[in-house]
Amino acid sequence: MNANAENLKLSQPQRPTLRRRRTWLRMKNRLDPYLYILPASVLICILMLVPIATVIRYSFEIGSIVTKQPSFAGLTNYANLIQDSLFWQAAGHTLYFTLMSVVFHLLLGLAFALLLNSDRIDPTIRSIFRILYILPWLFTAVIVAVVWRLMLEPEGIVNSLLSAAHLISTKIEWFSSTNTAIHALTFVNIWAGYPLYMVTILAALQGIPKELYEAGEVDGANVFAKFLHITIPQIRPVVTNIALLDLIWTSQVFPLIWMTTGGGPIFSTEMLSTYTYKLAFTRYQFSLASASAITILLISVSITYFYIKHQKLR
Repeated sequence: MNANAENLKLSQPQRPTLRRRRTWLRMKNRLDPYLYILPASVLICILMLVPIATVIRYSFEIGSIVTKQPSFAGLTNYANLIQDSLFWQAAGHTLYFTLMSVVFHLLLGLAFALLLNSDRIDPTIRSIFRILYILPWLFTAVIVAVVWRLMLEPEGIVNSLLSAAHLISTKIEWFSSTNTAIHALTFVNIWAGYPLYMVTILAALQGIPKELYEAGEVDGANVFAKFLHITIPQIRPVVTNIALLDLIWTSQVFPLIWMTTGGGPIFSTEMLSTYTYKLAFTRYQFSLASASAITILLISVSITYFYIKHQKLR
């Protein structure tokens, strides 16, 4: 009895210590995931959130960066941006460039993915085609711009081939003419971007169960019916995701445009990205450029909202 009483007395002071230790372990287990992501979170804040907040502040000021004491301007910069006809011209070019690129990225990517997924083509030939079709995706924007500038010069290979085929009678200045520059630039971007769709859709096609097609054949469905009622519904989530992402990426393309036309000739290929860059580093209107950058950010955020909403619905 004396021994049991003595053990009981010794255990009484230890109970608060054990409770504190258990509480600390529970808190540690809860905090561990956040500690793992803390370095990345700090890096994101330094490299993304702080610059974004700074640009937002600049957009409400006059004389940002160029003066020591910029004054608060409210929505003046945004009002001036809306009244600038060049801004709307750049917005129209960006809309055309983005929509045409996304649509033809999808069409070409889907066509090549269906071709590479077909059992009617020899596997060796399909492997060769996969290498050839994915090549545009391997080049950087600078290489793509330089190569296509050389090919689309008046004395370049494209005009030579078209002349040899008797399709044109005079040399076309693809990037130097206001009539063709925006279309040539869009074509180059389509060529450089379709492999992403091709690879993604090909992976989705290979994940469709063959039993669905076999069931369609039993029901008497032809090739078009199987494509419309089996293939399209199965790959629709993948296509929607990649199209929304492509809308965001293409609307912000800068290196390809700057390296090919620089927004010219005579603003015929001016995009929101090049327009903002020129405001900041050519005209040194950093406050107005900040307002333009925030406008682009809001457009991207709105598209991102639909992308996230689509992800939650899946």
